[in-house]
Amino acid sequence: MPIYAYKCSACGFAKDVLQKMSDAPLTVCPSCGAASFSKQLTAAGFQLKGSGWYVTDFREGGANTGKSGGNAPAPAPASGDAAAPAPAAAPAAASPAPAPAPAPAAKAD
Repeated sequence: MPIYAYKCSACGFAKDVLQKMSDAPLTVCPSCGAASFSKQLTAAGFQLKGSGWYVTDFREGGANTGKSGGNAPAPAPASGDAAAPAPAAAPAAASPAPAPAPAPAAKAD
């Protein structure tokens, strides 16, 4: 169940409430009794889970040690061909190709 942040516009009272998504929103302030209690827009918290994410992926100075210049934007390309996509690199072979099968032996009569 999500936690909603509410705030009264009359007295300024604020409260976090654990509610079902199907529950009706609160409208009456528990502090002053005014009908000006409304939901606030808050940022959602999230976690990146799974094998493809690392703790340092989105931290300042984490996995970006190979780049120079810190957070400076990359310079624009000098040529007018800025919209052309970069060529895709060929994937590396995981293992060498198997050797061809030997030819069948000749029949001796």
